[in-house]
Amino acid sequence: MANVIVNRVIEFLKKYPPFSFLSPELLAQVGREVDLVYFEEGEFLFQKGEPAKSYFFVVKEGAIKLTDHFEGKEETVEICDEGDVFGVLALLGKRPYILNARADENSLVMAVPVGVFEKILSENNKVSLYFASGFASGQVVVRSGLSQTQKVRTLFGRDTNENGLMLFSGQTTIQFSHPVIYCHTGNTVAEAVQKMSREKVGSIIIVDQNKHPKGIITDKDLRNRLIAQNLPYSTPVTKIMSQPVVTAKKDMEFSQVYLNMVKHRLHHLVFTEDGSSDSPLIGIISDHDILLSQGNSPAVLIKALQESQDIHELAKLRNQAEGMLKYFLENELAIEFIAGILTEINDTLIRRAISMARSRHEAVFPELRDLQFCFLALGSEGRGEQLLRTDLDNAIVYEDVADELKEKAQNFMHLIARDVMDILFACDFHSCPAEMMANNPQWCQPLGQWKKYFSQWIREPDPQSLMMATIFFDFRAVSGKQALADALTQHVYEEINQAKVFLNFFAKNALLNPPPLGFFRNFMIEKSGRHAEKFDIKLRAMMPLADAARVLILSHQVVGINNTFKRYEKLAELEPSQAALYRDAGKAYEIFMRIRALEGLSTASSGRFIQPDSLGKLQRQLLKNAFFPIDEIQKILKVRFQLDYFGN
Repeated sequence: MANVIVNRVIEFLKKYPPFSFLSPELLAQVGREVDLVYFEEGEFLFQKGEPAKSYFFVVKEGAIKLTDHFEGKEETVEICDEGDVFGVLALLGKRPYILNARADENSLVMAVPVGVFEKILSENNKVSLYFASGFASGQVVVRSGLSQTQKVRTLFGRDTNENGLMLFSGQTTIQFSHPVIYCHTGNTVAEAVQKMSREKVGSIIIVDQNKHPKGIITDKDLRNRLIAQNLPYSTPVTKIMSQPVVTAKKDMEFSQVYLNMVKHRLHHLVFTEDGSSDSPLIGIISDHDILLSQGNSPAVLIKALQESQDIHELAKLRNQAEGMLKYFLENELAIEFIAGILTEINDTLIRRAISMARSRHEAVFPELRDLQFCFLALGSEGRGEQLLRTDLDNAIVYEDVADELKEKAQNFMHLIARDVMDILFACDFHSCPAEMMANNPQWCQPLGQWKKYFSQWIREPDPQSLMMATIFFDFRAVSGKQALADALTQHVYEEINQAKVFLNFFAKNALLNPPPLGFFRNFMIEKSGRHAEKFDIKLRAMMPLADAARVLILSHQVVGINNTFKRYEKLAELEPSQAALYRDAGKAYEIFMRIRALEGLSTASSGRFIQPDSLGKLQRQLLKNAFFPIDEIQKILKVRFQLDYFGN
């Protein structure tokens, strides 16, 4: 009978973190030590101030309410349901409990002795990190330590059967040049060039007497540092070489190599025995080598988009990007990297569409061949955050023209906008329901009209104006004359300086969606409509952070940073006293972006509405942790813009 109970305990525990991270042997050891305890509704498990017991708790059945007293009133902090772990913080810190724990209904709870867990905590990185990052219930963390949470997400990311970056044709090993072409620090440029010519290579590594790499000379170095400077070929190689070289270990995975080169914008990566520059040279790989060996890398895809003249081919190429996105997300690559790649792919597609549209219509409007215009991305695409092909928000601003050309300019730009949007629709982007797109004549206007729009929104901040400002203030130049976008940006800040009260209205508008801190056993779900019983991650989690970042960055008059998590990085720099909170807010936004994108890919939707039951215990706790910065950020807005005293 005892074995049957132990087996049932083990079967239950292995479904939930952190027990799911344990080996079968360790799990069996824990299972044998667990006690099952029954609590009736209203019965206390522990009370605030009591010394920590020698065990922590896991809810088997029922629900346990964690409460605290605020201004003499007991308030619920959290409700733990099946699989939730609690009572850990006091135990690990060897201090009294900071909350009350009481059965919210008749409940069966597992008591796990800390003794059996101490060895696991010291040896199992996943388990210790899980607890250290505040994933156990009842760990009241306002500054949620989301940098630790990010480590957890990466460590506990979904396992795949793929080793290496499969979107790169399944390559998992590095094919670097071997033997590598090199010369010594004592050689002249002439000797290096002769060797490069003989071996038909575009670069050569410079090594010392121990064959440790000290620099590299490429064709570009020869052009810029030798020929352009009128230096003789007798110049020592050390005078024109690029240094230091970036090195890596020979057994580095291909995915790491690729990301390393992208991150550091490297054209060459040098391999040594131990990965350092104080180790013998063994090989080199160039970005050209990667492109030649890959049929499906982002760089190759972008190049194919740039060269394509066929709408069907463009659609096919954009579909390929979805496979990249899925792999990037499942393998926990940084959201900043993923967003950067997808934004560049989308921007390249738009530029190609504009080029195709111009070539089609310019012959009919010869007098407008030199008309300057700029295609603006708005909303999430303007912020460089559109991972999925959701609905598009964009616009066109073109230069003001003489009266006699106004009608022709308008017709020409509308035709360009129409064709560009048709190509994007053919590539499975969705039409904006509110028609805030460049093919709507209202949003395809000369610079003078755009200035009037923004002036009205800023000077008359009624609900409609604030809604427009929320969408249009994140504009980003994708293609065309950057100076037109810059002129619009300058106009926006000039207007805000003249009507500073606008920011108070804008800040109040950013508080329309409070954080979902009120959910316990269930998320704050939509009550009606076709998305009833689902959690709206855009409205409840992402918009509050994006709206707050926009207001705060405008208040600092920072130009050129549209991306939400990069805005928070900048705010952390501008306001050191709030740096930790702003960094957490940025990390929280990245978490929401990742969860939404994964939901969208798995359900072939925008990912906005999430079925709570589809989330695992770890994902639910991850979301809970990420909600905390929203409340803190909104408190800053209330104080800074005096919103408690601001008129309704």
